[in-house]
Amino acid sequence: MQNRNVPRAEWYRFFEDFTRRHREALVNVTVVGEKLGAQHEARELPLNGIVADRFGKHLSIALGGARGSNIDHPIDRPVRVWVEMDEFGDEIAVEIESENGMQTILELLFAARRR
Repeated sequence: MQNRNVPRAEWYRFFEDFTRRHREALVNVTVVGEKLGAQHEARELPLNGIVADRFGKHLSIALGGARGSNIDHPIDRPVRVWVEMDEFGDEIAVEIESENGMQTILELLFAARRR
């Protein structure tokens, strides 16, 4: 596996392309913080999209389908975005770190099942 840091200047385009490639893929979203520990925000929900503002000051993850749970997970003041790829070069997860140290991890489930 390999990780790739996505520079802030590329976030807007990266998340546009990531959404196009993975729209409706089932994902898990976990939030990790020093005081919070690891909390599951969503399990096995379809990805509607990840949106970054053009200045890289705000991100939002939208999940859910026409029927069932819908979640909008905002991420204020992100400072780092990492993409984890498997041995084939396929994206399997995205980690977003906020200024306050919180980490939001989006795991693509189809990739995990393929192993």
